[in-house]
Amino acid sequence: MVVLSQPVLDNLAHFETCKPTGEINIIPAVDLSDYSNAKKLILEACKEFGFFKVTNHGVSMEFLDRLESEVVEFFKLPQQEKEKSGPPSPFGYGNKKIGPNGDVGWVEYLLLSTDAKSICPGIISDTLWRLVNEYVCAVRKMVCEVLEMIAEELKIGPNNKDMLSKLIKNEKSDSCFRVNHYPPCPDNNNNNQILQPLLMNGQDLIGFGEHTDPQIISVVKSNNTSGLQICLKDGTWVAVPPDPTSFFFIVGDSLQSVGR
Repeated sequence: MVVLSQPVLDNLAHFETCKPTGEINIIPAVDLSDYSNAKKLILEACKEFGFFKVTNHGVSMEFLDRLESEVVEFFKLPQQEKEKSGPPSPFGYGNKKIGPNGDVGWVEYLLLSTDAKSICPGIISDTLWRLVNEYVCAVRKMVCEVLEMIAEELKIGPNNKDMLSKLIKNEKSDSCFRVNHYPPCPDNNNNNQILQPLLMNGQDLIGFGEHTDPQIISVVKSNNTSGLQICLKDGTWVAVPPDPTSFFFIVGDSLQSVGR
């Protein structure tokens, strides 16, 4: 999401390159201020794409800009300073290694719990810590509203529209907050035997490889940088235009199972 001025070189042999993609013409957009229409559009988008974006979500753009500015400052720190906030076990700063299964990507990140009691101020600055907590509260409220709409439309049990949202509200929820930073790819100008095949034909290194999310739902906030892709029903990968004013929702494996 954030671009630094200098690329970080590493052994590129383990990195995948992006697949050719098309473009999706219409991203399902849902206006949360129109409740009756929103819940219908959300369910349709979940069935057709497993993906949609929401507008009029009530989260201040001024606040989001402040949060992004603090995140930018963190990733600008010298590498040895950032390493003091890691490795993620399970929470903290990580670089290129994604999760415990050996996956790698051209990405560095902060992974934090959404439980305010578990977010250690020592991992990040006090200012960023306060902003993260405020962000988590605002997004949790928005997510619960969306999940209650889905539960209502799916008619999950009599008068149980909180059947899904209560999992997010639960103090033992495994929800997490993740900030991904994708450094610029290195230039193919040094005749590197590994670099040339990977970057041939203008391909970019993959920041975060193809995957599904095991949770109920994922919420993605983008800046103006492109790169997000989704896979359609026919297996085609399409690029999603960035929209810093909206939040993108991605249906997780758990919610897909419920929907069946």
